[in-house]
Amino acid sequence: MTYQNLTARQRLILQSLINHYIATAEPVSSKTVVQKYRLRISPATVRHTMQDLEEMGLISQPHTSAGRIPTDKGYRVYVDSMMDLEALTPTEKDRIREQICAEYAAVEDILEQTARVLATVSKLLGVTVAPRFDKGILSRINLIPVGEKKILVILAVKHGLVRTVLLEAESSIDAEQAERTASILNERLCGLTLGEIKESIDLRLKEASTADPKLIKLFLDSTDNLLNFTEPDQMHLGGTTNIVDQPEFKDREKLKGLIELLEEKRLLAELVSARGIKEGITITIGREIEKGEMQSCSLVTSPYRAGKVRGTIGIIGPTRMRYSKLASMVQYTAKLLSEVLSK
Repeated sequence: MTYQNLTARQRLILQSLINHYIATAEPVSSKTVVQKYRLRISPATVRHTMQDLEEMGLISQPHTSAGRIPTDKGYRVYVDSMMDLEALTPTEKDRIREQICAEYAAVEDILEQTARVLATVSKLLGVTVAPRFDKGILSRINLIPVGEKKILVILAVKHGLVRTVLLEAESSIDAEQAERTASILNERLCGLTLGEIKESIDLRLKEASTADPKLIKLFLDSTDNLLNFTEPDQMHLGGTTNIVDQPEFKDREKLKGLIELLEEKRLLAELVSARGIKEGITITIGREIEKGEMQSCSLVTSPYRAGKVRGTIGIIGPTRMRYSKLASMVQYTAKLLSEVLSK
């Protein structure tokens, strides 16, 4: 039998079991399902149906005498074919809007605040990943000497993201030459996407006679580093302590593995960003996540836009999460964040 061909009774009992388990974190018995959801069938019938669902791999029994709990496959059937989005309350919407629409100096501040808001409202982990900037348009370059042989390179991309990199030259740097070189760089590179610059920078900086040759060479040699706007510090986490309060992570080894992964910001950013490729909400459940440390977790993610570029936001929590409400939360926040960043 395929999951699409579940009977009405099987669907009802699976849905009731998952709703109860999400609310309580306790294995669910047939008697509980009948009493809690007032089903007009006997506990024996529910028990028999649960056995069928267990044979299909949709629920499991952690202990012989215990009730059942959903499996990752059970959650997947629930999310794909049984779940209706649960609307946010006006208070929840206002809370998110007030904190994201406040005045911030830079995109990084907005993204950090968004992660905190998601964590606060969901009581789980909020995460934001800065946009992939291959299509981001370079808007400004500054070269500022900060020592005899050191220069601070400041690059700004439209819609607010700024990157600063300290480079060291082979000989002393003249402030006037640095300013003249910055002018040439702005003239030849600004208005192009980072992807276009990477592909054609050698050609574009040829015959820059009024620029400092050693600064041009330093810029060319450092292009990959300078134009990398996806450093680990461009991922923001909020509510890390929230995960400690979840019953699933009372197992210290399981918690330790998750915390170690959260500290590996680059790996986590890649993991979350990979889910933001599709439009709309993406829900990734348990073993669908390739990292073993996160196979007790689920991700609810959505892309957001900052002009022509886009990043990803999301919520991380145990597989026993309130998917219907969290999906609405991420969807609303992504739309609002896109509006704020595209102004």
